[in-house]
Amino acid sequence: MDNLTSNGIGRMRRDILQRTCANGFPFSRKLTAHKSCVNSLAFSRNGGRWLASAGDDFRVQLWDFNQDDVRCPSQTYAGPAGNVLSLDFSATNQYLISGGADTLILRFDISRLAVGSSLGTHPARDVYRCHNDSVRSVSAHPHQDEVFLSAGEDGKIILHDARVDRRLSSAQGTVQHAAEFTGVQTHPNMEHIFATSDTHGQVCLRDTRMAFGPLSSRSNEGIVQNYNTKLSKRSLSYLSNPESSSIAFDRDGSKLAVTMLHWFPTIYAVSDPHPVAVLTGKNDPDGSPVNFGERTYSNSCTMKSGAFGGPGMNEDILYGAGSDDFRGYVWRIPELSTLLGLRQEINVDEWMSHEWTGACAYSESQWATRYIPLQIDTPLCRLNGHRSIVNAVAMHPSLLHIVTSGIERHVFLHSPTSVSPVAPQLSKTPLETRRLGDHDRDSARFRRALILGPHPTLHEEIDEAGSDEEETISLFDHILREEGGGDVFTLRHWGGNEDSDPEDEHLVVNMMDSPTPS
Repeated sequence: MDNLTSNGIGRMRRDILQRTCANGFPFSRKLTAHKSCVNSLAFSRNGGRWLASAGDDFRVQLWDFNQDDVRCPSQTYAGPAGNVLSLDFSATNQYLISGGADTLILRFDISRLAVGSSLGTHPARDVYRCHNDSVRSVSAHPHQDEVFLSAGEDGKIILHDARVDRRLSSAQGTVQHAAEFTGVQTHPNMEHIFATSDTHGQVCLRDTRMAFGPLSSRSNEGIVQNYNTKLSKRSLSYLSNPESSSIAFDRDGSKLAVTMLHWFPTIYAVSDPHPVAVLTGKNDPDGSPVNFGERTYSNSCTMKSGAFGGPGMNEDILYGAGSDDFRGYVWRIPELSTLLGLRQEINVDEWMSHEWTGACAYSESQWATRYIPLQIDTPLCRLNGHRSIVNAVAMHPSLLHIVTSGIERHVFLHSPTSVSPVAPQLSKTPLETRRLGDHDRDSARFRRALILGPHPTLHEEIDEAGSDEEETISLFDHILREEGGGDVFTLRHWGGNEDSDPEDEHLVVNMMDSPTPS
């Protein structure tokens, strides 16, 4: 197929997707199997047969999207002893990998699963005990089932290879960092390349050949590129360095999205250190400004992750992320060439000599060039139906479905139409979002949730009304009242300079800046 034909088909698919999703994803269904918060969602590679979900009930659920009517999980996996924070499928979907607050990494063998297999609880095939703190992220090698990376709050990135003796290779397969890691993602095409994020706001592209192995062969912790994540306002004499709380590549590895605490999702061209787009919810999907005082996209509480998608296409033109306003957001991402052409580059003299009212730029230091990426204020749509914070978003690779989850025990399946190959009957999603509860509305529930927290044995006894879930929602309502809407420039001063080492940068960090797990 020549390039002209391929480009024509690509444009046609984009037009079809845009027309189909012109009214968003207004239909949905609750997928109910979990007993507490659902922190992580992942579709299997290639056709997306499997959806994995996991969270605070110490269970991993596997949903089969080859079914005609997805309502119940096909398999349940046991083994986590703490909240599960991350999931990923191996290269050929033979294994499902999980990591979480118990410091464990579990690898489940799903290769023998058959359609219609009986629901049961199955243990992990392999257990990895390499981290000393919560495992924030796991990411599988793009081509080899036995290889994957993990990132922990102990400041370690570990390269795992199930084909070798872990006791002999653990030292050579570990990068020790000064800050807690929040994310790791292998590049989808380049097998030696991966990206990391940490609590100091540093986002890097790294090479395994420079990061691991004998100390004599290592160089700069494997870093081949640092991304510009510091924020600048003309009215302030300092920069802000928001925590980078998660990262995601698109399917061809040309774009990298960074979810930032107290800030907006930011898009980078992988080959360019400076951002090309920042995604907000300042407008409604119809383009009109959000009414004054109405809640909109924010990320001040909990650990959130985003995902690229482009169902049925050979490229990802959508990006979705969860929000503190009880909704998911989906933005349409223009082509990189368009974004690069619209980005403003302002030298420091010009920046200092003008007011630049309302502008927020990205800069590597106080005296460096400013970059103002395209600000996409109008989302394609908002994903409704939730009663509390949305943490995770995943997009099916071929079907027009998006799944979301968060503080509630349900996974929500969203669709632009009321019927689909895996869900013949979907309901219209209510457009109204629940208002944040009054401060003293239910103090007894809040105190009980704060003291007891989620507990799997307690959750087994929950009735259909979900009384225990109400306590969890009350807890996070309280957290939102205390921490929601924080200004990143107030909470994250950056006191470094262009000659400082990133690990020595002085951060003035408010206590509220630490995201609440869930």
